[in-house]
Amino acid sequence: MNLRAIQAIYLFEMARAWRTVLQSVVSPVISTSLYFVVFGAAIGSRIQEIDGVAYGAYIVPGLIMLTLLTQSIANASFGIYFPRFAGTIYELLSAPVSFIEIVIAYVGAAASKSIIIGLIMLATAALFVHVEIRHPFWMIAFLILTAVTFSLFGFIIGIWADGFEKLQLVPLLIVTPLTFLGGAFYSIDMLPPFWRGVSLFNPVVYLVSGFRWSFFGKSDVGVGVSLAMTMVFLALCLAGVRWIFKTGYRLKA
Repeated sequence: MNLRAIQAIYLFEMARAWRTVLQSVVSPVISTSLYFVVFGAAIGSRIQEIDGVAYGAYIVPGLIMLTLLTQSIANASFGIYFPRFAGTIYELLSAPVSFIEIVIAYVGAAASKSIIIGLIMLATAALFVHVEIRHPFWMIAFLILTAVTFSLFGFIIGIWADGFEKLQLVPLLIVTPLTFLGGAFYSIDMLPPFWRGVSLFNPVVYLVSGFRWSFFGKSDVGVGVSLAMTMVFLALCLAGVRWIFKTGYRLKA
């Protein structure tokens, strides 16, 4: 394992984030505050509690998960797409660096940035509501696992995309709607039986549910099922990345 190569790529990607640190910090703080103003004040006045949890606190895990998914995909997809766009990807591919080391560096940097933003949002949320974390170990575990999984997914999108507009296609048209429909701001138990059954086909339900369980000890589906579904998606992403480097899909063209 070439640790020096991993470190070099990782630090390069993180340096790109530090150059826009003001935007990276201010944006999630403002968006979190607006969500609490709109959802916490407007809707929270009508929905006092869900499963014994104040509505303002109930939406915190879903809000963090929404940002975590979109940021992980955006960071990883842009990180690998830009070298392809600029043509510097060939220098990386010709260097004595294995595809495993490339993936670890790019995905690690993207996941790190997403986790930092997620923690900033958690700290901001604590200014508005009392946030209780009953299972801090599992909260960190779900945070890291989700960030890594969707950074891998974003890495795949960054290689698949042949234009800047395609980098936003999947996050905007697929991931964000699935998150809003995945119980991020409500419990799927509130839905009629038919629509609750339909919601169980939404993979984001399991991510949000497991993450919410780590906060309040309550979830729409079993935490074991949530963890298993996350691991399945992680395995699929790893298989997709391995196939890309094995075949050279859109890397050597």
